[in-house]
Amino acid sequence: MKMSLYDVAQLAHVELYTPKLQESVEFFTKILGLQITEATNDSVYLRAYEDFYHHSLKLTAGPEAGLGHVAWRASSKEALERRVKELEASGQGKGWIDGDLGHGRAYQFTTPDGHLHEILWEVEYYQAPEDQKTLLKSRPQKRPTQGIPARRLDHVNLMVSEVTPNKEFMANQLGFKLRERITINEEEIGAWMSVSPLVHEIALMKDQTGQKGRFHHIAFWYGYPQHLMDVADLLVENGIKIEAGPGKHGVSQAYFMYIFEPGGNRVELFGDSGYLIFDPDWKTITWTEKDLQEAIIWYGSPLPEEYFLYGTPDRKVGALVK
Repeated sequence: MKMSLYDVAQLAHVELYTPKLQESVEFFTKILGLQITEATNDSVYLRAYEDFYHHSLKLTAGPEAGLGHVAWRASSKEALERRVKELEASGQGKGWIDGDLGHGRAYQFTTPDGHLHEILWEVEYYQAPEDQKTLLKSRPQKRPTQGIPARRLDHVNLMVSEVTPNKEFMANQLGFKLRERITINEEEIGAWMSVSPLVHEIALMKDQTGQKGRFHHIAFWYGYPQHLMDVADLLVENGIKIEAGPGKHGVSQAYFMYIFEPGGNRVELFGDSGYLIFDPDWKTITWTEKDLQEAIIWYGSPLPEEYFLYGTPDRKVGALVK
């Protein structure tokens, strides 16, 4: 296998399908403070105020909620070509697309479980209009005055029928490093992976229903745990369901709150970055059945059963989101 470490630089954007496009857009803009950068007949492109690219979230009208695709940015044009060669050799490649609003051509591929991903290099950087320009030169725009604004896209969590083959694909073909994992009776049921000092840009979670290719959640980073309390108050005032939290995970040390956007997709609001990993010889942290409770909930109320069963599309388990 050719060396693939550092060829993938970061999570670029995520596309979600929603059967309630306008309501989903209003949720992400009015409650989470995301900004619309562009729109077409079927899709709306949004970003958080510290996301530097054209968009970090694409909402597309569809008959049911679920994942459209996950996009990764390569570290260079040459890195993109190297990854494409390995993806083609793996048999998981689907081919090139010309691009989309906000980015140039991209190579699409699927994981062993069928989740659609793409990798790209050329991106359009967000240019704030005059009234949104800030004197803070390291920030692409002013902090929004609407909602309790999320600061940036953080990670995605995908439900998989088997964690290990999907984990190995992300490691071998794309250079992801395994940061933490959960095993039960020596079977991996969760894996947290990254290509940066973050604990994870992607998490893989065993689908307890046995399905393949479902979506668990997208996460946006707030920066301070207090903001989770502020947005929780706003959510309750506006009749939006809070599934769990605020609380803290043992895995990743993340302050969390889980909610459902109107289209049915789960969204995690991330109140802290947990910890950062700079050690080049990092040893994977493994949680087992004896410390499972602490791994999932360090403190806070237990997660409800639906957290482990509900994913989108919701095709087998009865609808849990009204």
